[in-house]
Amino acid sequence: MTDLELIFTMLGEKVTTEISQTEKPDTFEKNKKVAKRGGGVAGTARKETEKELGRSIVSKKNYLPKGLLDDDEK
Repeated sequence: MTDLELIFTMLGEKVTTEISQTEKPDTFEKNKKVAKRGGGVAGTARKETEKELGRSIVSKKNYLPKGLLDDDEK
């Protein structure tokens, strides 16, 4: 995972948290909709960034150093 991938993942999580704290969804289905909205914000930002850069930001790299990975994740 690259820095940009991590940033967009964190953006989606933070936006989802903010929406959830504001709207206080009380069912699984409402929480699911909030999560999709938060992820949508990050997805849109990622696509716009890729358009500006002219390349995909998605990689096969793992963000953790190899020494911290389980044997089956290497």
